[in-house]
Amino acid sequence: MLMSFHRFLRPAALGLALAVALPFAADAAVKYVGGAPMYPSKTIVENAVNSKDHTTLVAAVKAAGLVDTLSGAGPFTVFAPTNAAFAKLPRDTVPTLLKPENKAGLTKVLTYHVVAGKYSAEDLMTKAKAMGGSVTLKTVQGEPLTITARKGHLMVTDASGDKAKITVSDVDQSNGVIHVVDTVLLPK
Repeated sequence: MLMSFHRFLRPAALGLALAVALPFAADAAVKYVGGAPMYPSKTIVENAVNSKDHTTLVAAVKAAGLVDTLSGAGPFTVFAPTNAAFAKLPRDTVPTLLKPENKAGLTKVLTYHVVAGKYSAEDLMTKAKAMGGSVTLKTVQGEPLTITARKGHLMVTDASGDKAKITVSDVDQSNGVIHVVDTVLLPK
């Protein structure tokens, strides 16, 4: 009788251990941005709407009508500016861009933060090192961004020469990857 009980107990204990451990193992791949979990099984938009650090970006994506695009299959690499990055722009820039009559200009700015394909920080670092320290990527908007690898960090330079630091990298999404940046990138 005792032997039968042990045969039952071992599989039950293993099952319980797995039931407790697996959710934590799955969460190991989840990064937190703006206090919210970013689930690799969700799209760029599904995750971004939960980040308290990206409310301005989400409002801009909605105003530009890019929700469906950034919810699509992709893959996309998005350099996502934080609310603090938008706050560094000249006063009234964001409210002006969010007006319906400025939708084309807003779309131009936002799509300048998107590159077709999925590029991890390691991919960007490798490409930059192979090209002598920097690599140029064509954005969905059409103009280039330059990624520079310097002392283990990645910087993104826009068409005007302004630089953004990637502060959080490799936030995997079902349709690409997000790299959080501290500055809004502006096309010419």
